[in-house]
Amino acid sequence: MSLSVALVGGLHSAAREAAVRRLLTTVPGSVALHHDLTAAAARGTVTRTVRDATGPLSTGTVPLVDDCACCALREDLVPELRRLADRVPDGATRLAVVELWDSVEPKAMAEVVTAAGLTVGSVITAVDPALLLPYLGNGDDLAEAGLAAASTDRRTVAETWARQLEYAPVLAVLDGPDADDEDRALLAQLHPTARRVHLPEGDLAAAALAGFDVEVAAAAQHPACALLPQEADVHGVGTYVWHRNRPFHPVRLYEALEDLCCAAARSRGRFWLADRPDTLLAWDAAGGALCVESAGPWLASLPDAAWEMVPPVRRAAAALDWHPEHGDRCQHLVFTSPGLDRERLAAVLDSCLLTDAELAAGPEAWQGLPSAFDAFLGV
Repeated sequence: MSLSVALVGGLHSAAREAAVRRLLTTVPGSVALHHDLTAAAARGTVTRTVRDATGPLSTGTVPLVDDCACCALREDLVPELRRLADRVPDGATRLAVVELWDSVEPKAMAEVVTAAGLTVGSVITAVDPALLLPYLGNGDDLAEAGLAAASTDRRTVAETWARQLEYAPVLAVLDGPDADDEDRALLAQLHPTARRVHLPEGDLAAAALAGFDVEVAAAAQHPACALLPQEADVHGVGTYVWHRNRPFHPVRLYEALEDLCCAAARSRGRFWLADRPDTLLAWDAAGGALCVESAGPWLASLPDAAWEMVPPVRRAAAALDWHPEHGDRCQHLVFTSPGLDRERLAAVLDSCLLTDAELAAGPEAWQGLPSAFDAFLGV
């Protein structure tokens, strides 16, 4: 038997603690490892606690690394997990539950653990459905909420929560008294492929030991091949999928960004600007703020020889969107929110596309259009 590691994270601390407690009480030989970053900046150290179902087994402190509490966590986590793994032959430890501190994102930690040769059994994000929408709508910086993991941490509550939620294949759901059907519908539409385990009685142990592949998880989040939600309309919550095969006019899209970012609690996808025909752009919006980043080239812009170096999942995703003239270049944006106005969204988005006359002018003319996204892309 080898040690399995379950990462349990999320900004909803009560739900996270309930998930960890459930695992400790239902998996024999399980221990929980937690690094508390709350007062790291004031003390210059991070507090580590190891406990089982009966209470604490050990505590210790870890010095900050480059004034970064999250860096200290990474430096200390693997040695502690290896120490626990050494106890496996005598049957002392079967499952190590890593309870991530509030704003720590599971992707980085899963990759750190896997790179160290340890086995990640699952990544679990704990959720209170009643808090889902308030957190998605919170555009405050983590520092303002006292949740920043480093002095340089500029993430917002909304973007952090969205990434925590969407990366995990398992959601531990703690239904509080304020949760209603709208909250549960929103959760289902934001992450429809997740396995949802309801606390406090659900079988979280089986989910924690199911197995996890960091490469598959990364591909599922990459804008080029992400498994985005499908159309839905349940309990007043809607998901709208907008897919088109002509490029955006950069200026018209830029001028519409405020309307588009405020139109839904969450939106994401990939898009194509006429003046950047070779660049696949990622769209990621939550809390009224938008992040636009280059996600590499469209496959249609690559020479044939380069295709051999492209992962199969990326080629498969491109094939689904392939257009005889534009290749895999397309607009694929998904908006999810209570009270979603699909018709208005479609009208605004369609108005930002090239007109028939602009499209007919061709790619050379498009390159001369004013660039409006240089600030987003750091150009």
